[in-house]
Amino acid sequence: MSNKDIVHFITEAKKNAYASGGGLASKPTRPGAKDIPYQKDKWSYLDSYYGELDFMGEEVVWEQDRAIWGMNYRGDTYEEIAGFPQFLLEALMRVPDDAPYRGPKHYANGPFEYFCEWSGSVESFHGSEYVTYEGSRIYSLHFHGGKISYT
Repeated sequence: MSNKDIVHFITEAKKNAYASGGGLASKPTRPGAKDIPYQKDKWSYLDSYYGELDFMGEEVVWEQDRAIWGMNYRGDTYEEIAGFPQFLLEALMRVPDDAPYRGPKHYANGPFEYFCEWSGSVESFHGSEYVTYEGSRIYSLHFHGGKISYT
């Protein structure tokens, strides 16, 4: 699988799983988790997380049942604001094709603004995102991940 193939599949999976707001949840693989899978051809993806306002989770991509890429994340919501969950999904649907981590570097809609920064490549990366409402930070998340290799 080339990096271009990985990136294309990851962005497609993200747009069809959690970010869609209607991804098909499946029976959790671990007690208390929320699992949202996506599959196409020989590739599978699973976003598995715990919590809602303050949460942690991971995303994994498999090629023919062999894990090849993953990302861990941890987020905190500082203030519950009506419309925030929908705004975050809007931002995440704009995941860039060249950086399939979370959302774009910047996205705004009304009083909400989304910011994301990262370093590295799809093979090894880390970054963070946050959302402001009328200029005040109401949410933040940190993420890291990359390719999975075997001996």
